[in-house]
Formats: sequence, C-alpha cells, structure tokens
Amino acid sequence: MAKLRSRKGFTLVEMMIVVLIIGILIAIALPNFLRARENARLRACVANMKEIQAAVEQWGMETKASGDTEVPTDLDAYSNWLKTTPTCPSGGTYTISGTLNDYTVSCSVHGDLDTAMAGL
Repeated sequence: MAKLRSRKGFTLVEMMIVVLIIGILIAIALPNFLRARENARLRACVANMKEIQAAVEQWGMETKASGDTEVPTDLDAYSNWLKTTPTCPSGGTYTISGTLNDYTVSCSVHGDLDTAMAGL
C-alpha cells in the first residue's frame, strides 16, 4: 500500500487569491485615506488662519489702532496674542495684508480664509 503524504501549507493559487484580495482592499482604501488626510490638513490650516485673525483683532483693540491702520505683516508682531506661531500642516506660509478694517490672512498652499473654507 502506498503511503499518503500529509500536505501542510497553502497552494500557490490560494496565496495568489489572498494577495489579490489584499491589493483590491488597498486600492479601495488608499484614495479615501489620502483624501481624509488632506482634508484634515485643510481644516487645521483654516483653524490656524482663524487664530491669526483673532490675534489681529486683539492687536487692534489693545493698541487702539484706527481702521485705516496697516496691520503688521509679520506674525511675530502678534506673539502676545498667539501662544505659538501657527504653521501650516501642508508646509505653507501665512501672510497678512491690508488695513485693520479690510485685511486678509492667507496661506501659500490653501489660499485665503474664504477660499480655504469653500474647500471644506
């Protein structure tokens, strides 16, 4: 009588099916993950720009600046009102321009606050 061999392990076809299933799952999940990560960066940038806006408003009130006063463009001018200097999570830089009545806070990556909020 012939001795039967006990086979342990997976066949090549079974391994290929598992790899194919994992590849399909990654192909579905990766774009969603990347989109969620960029959306989180955009939300953090918007929060930073709102924080800078609040600091500009506080600067204006505490220095009793008139509405046509040019706002300082350097973030260091607002260090009394910002705990830390905000940095864009996408690597952009923040700029402030205009007068106290009409100023703009913008990011080099996400644009100004209105544009960034429209992307949410």
